[in-house]
Amino acid sequence: MLGEHQDRSADAHAPDFELPGIDEQVYHLTSYREDFRAVGVIFMCNHCPYVRGYLERLKQLQTDFEAQGFTLIGINANDAKKVPEDGFEQMKAFAQERHLNFPYLRDPSQDVALGFGAQKTPEVFLLDREGIVRYRGAIDDNPNDPEAVRQFYLREAIANLLQGEAITRDRTEAVGCSLKWRE
Repeated sequence: MLGEHQDRSADAHAPDFELPGIDEQVYHLTSYREDFRAVGVIFMCNHCPYVRGYLERLKQLQTDFEAQGFTLIGINANDAKKVPEDGFEQMKAFAQERHLNFPYLRDPSQDVALGFGAQKTPEVFLLDREGIVRYRGAIDDNPNDPEAVRQFYLREAIANLLQGEAITRDRTEAVGCSLKWRE
């Protein structure tokens, strides 16, 4: 049943996917795993204030780590009937207005979100080249104030993974809006 989530913990394989991007291209996770040493899959949407609060930090992570073989992939799985602001055309405008520097994909069936066990926006899953989830959860410890962040969960996990080091904290609790599931 939709809305029932798997508990995909760290060290589990991420489900492969093939999803449409706002640029009219089709994105395959397998291709990204071949091209990048680490992939951050972030479940996000247009309307969530937590996502909006994190956008600049996410764009900075992309900028800081891209040359080292990392990329983010944003996925919007929200039911656009429940939240019209999260529809595909609205995603295009959202990405353009906010100058996203990473792909933004649509999961209209919600199968990818279910396969990952995603529950919130934003919620991140950091994958290694083999597609194993090495970190899952929050971006950092302060969704409201970037200046007050003390623990940079995702940044540290990316750095550890790219340096071949163990990720000491492989799971945190994502803070954000609930995914809007179809009924």
